[in-house]
Amino acid sequence: MPGRFDRLRRLPQIGDQGGERLTRARIAVVGCGALGSHLSETLARCGVSSIYLIDRDVVEPSNLDRQTLYDEEDARCARPKAVAAAEKLRKICSGGNFQPFVADLDSTNAAELLSGAELILDGTDNFATRFLLNDFSVARGVPWIHAGVVGVSGCVLPVLPRRGPCYRCYLPEEPPPGAAETCDVAGVLPTAVAAIAALAATSAIAILVGRENEVATRLATVDIWRGRMGSIAVPRREDCSVCVRGQYDYLSGLKGTARTRLCGQRAVQVRPLGIARPDLAELAGRLAGRGLAEHNAYMVRFEAEGKTVSLFSDGRAIIHGTDDPAAARSLYARYVGL
Repeated sequence: MPGRFDRLRRLPQIGDQGGERLTRARIAVVGCGALGSHLSETLARCGVSSIYLIDRDVVEPSNLDRQTLYDEEDARCARPKAVAAAEKLRKICSGGNFQPFVADLDSTNAAELLSGAELILDGTDNFATRFLLNDFSVARGVPWIHAGVVGVSGCVLPVLPRRGPCYRCYLPEEPPPGAAETCDVAGVLPTAVAAIAALAATSAIAILVGRENEVATRLATVDIWRGRMGSIAVPRREDCSVCVRGQYDYLSGLKGTARTRLCGQRAVQVRPLGIARPDLAELAGRLAGRGLAEHNAYMVRFEAEGKTVSLFSDGRAIIHGTDDPAAARSLYARYVGL
């Protein structure tokens, strides 16, 4: 009887040798939302059995139309996406090593969370994290694949250090607030997510099986509604601050933010740097008398002033019901303490 990956290994682009390389590969998926859940599931089904799953958020009902690894029970329990994704992937590939990290990737933990990964996949929703991934990629010589979707369109850009341009050659600086479309304004079509994830996963497979030279370091674009595909050349910038000058401002912590508006939600993440980890059980106990708190091993969720606060074990909080970073920080200070 044909083996599990027989159809994949019959491809001349893969073969038995490529299939073995996939099973030995270690990758990191940063962001386990729409793109990240598609990417991790596709690569797990292709035999990649070691995946670091990094995400800061929990599953909500509004995720279920496009985030394929999650179900209504995950949303009801507010299960952390990284944890829920790992549980589902273990059912798909029981022998896999799927490690969930309920964390916000930043300059203080990037080296720890990404160490050992030979490829990084972008499932994020903000430019600051992408700039951090690009810094890490170029500094460590680890390839990464940028992917993004808004509305009915999306794009993919493989970044192969020392071979081609980096992400900052394409986008030298973060766009100013409000300049770029976001999914909370434009929406997002689930089929656009699937199309972009397929492109990104295909580039990932090519890199992992040793055919990196066949991966185009161009920006691939898709308008799924009109059935249009294209690609844009991204030349290496002679004055690029990262891949030419070696300035890793996001990796060093010189740039970045501890307060981030979240794509697709009226919510702000607050992550004070350098604070001790909170005692979730103690905080839940304090709030329980007021009938406010829900508590599990990963987070405390409570209602305050018409907002929903989800406090995680690393000290960061996602505050739903506001898009004002200052108001979110104030709420954090009053109910959690800084």
